[in-house]
Amino acid sequence: MLEEVERWLSRRSWSATERPVERILAAKQRTGTTVSVVLPALDEEATVGDIVAAIRRELMTDAVPLVDELVVIDSGSGDRTAEVAAKAGARVVHRDAILPRIPALPGKGEVLWRSLLVTSGDVVCFIDADLKDFDAGFVSGIVGPLLTDPDVDFVKAMYDRPFGGTAGQGGRVTELVARPLLNLHWPQLAGIVQPLGGEYAARRSLLERLPFPVGYGVELALLVDALHTVGLDALAQVDVGVRKHRHQDGQALGRMAAAIYRTAQLRLSRGHLVRPELTQFERGEHGFVPHTYAVDTEERPPMRDIEEYAVHRAA
Repeated sequence: MLEEVERWLSRRSWSATERPVERILAAKQRTGTTVSVVLPALDEEATVGDIVAAIRRELMTDAVPLVDELVVIDSGSGDRTAEVAAKAGARVVHRDAILPRIPALPGKGEVLWRSLLVTSGDVVCFIDADLKDFDAGFVSGIVGPLLTDPDVDFVKAMYDRPFGGTAGQGGRVTELVARPLLNLHWPQLAGIVQPLGGEYAARRSLLERLPFPVGYGVELALLVDALHTVGLDALAQVDVGVRKHRHQDGQALGRMAAAIYRTAQLRLSRGHLVRPELTQFERGEHGFVPHTYAVDTEERPPMRDIEEYAVHRAA
């Protein structure tokens, strides 16, 4: 590990307990910084309501007014995600209703990019909507450094990810794909514990300057591009404990890995894949059956380049 990274780990890695909510609130009131929380959601009726309720109950009260707006972006759910989220107290916006001039593409990154147009906070905090046993400390933990330290622009959550009852075995794509890529090509990011985690917060002034891959590559892209835009010392990570969520099967993880590799490849060469497809196999009645999937190749431009965003911010 680079000496620079070792120094960074000692200066920019914290536990959520190091910043009590009282201290964070005092900093928020002193600076006048506003906070938006965004939950990208696709068929998450089983968990999204509990997450929304916890944030409203613990961080959106008269006593603890840490979060100014809580928005669930519905990515085209076929279940009751939107209804459950609204009932729990979130403002729900459908992905297709945001920036209709540009037809929406499927993918998590697409939803995160569009969320900038329907939120107003100076700090934007993203939380995955499939978390189980959610603790509102996820939000206060990663928002805290952005409110108390003006030199921090981007904060990732770090946590243990149990899998199959075993601690630390979650994050298979992280260990097999993302971490090797980062260590080999962006060694300054070798200290990031959960580079693909969906819980992170950043200043709007940074997010609006970054391109967003529309799919699974968004987390790696934002991390790498933030490094190049504001430098390692402006990045931080906070330990929030344990993250429990729905795990995907190996085929889905393969597609995720391909998208992440493509995102890294694009940033390394700014070129194009010769064949942006991934073929996987499933056993059928007469042997293995190939299924070919397109690898996400679209990226959205920095939001500040979108005319509607300039109008929205000026309003």
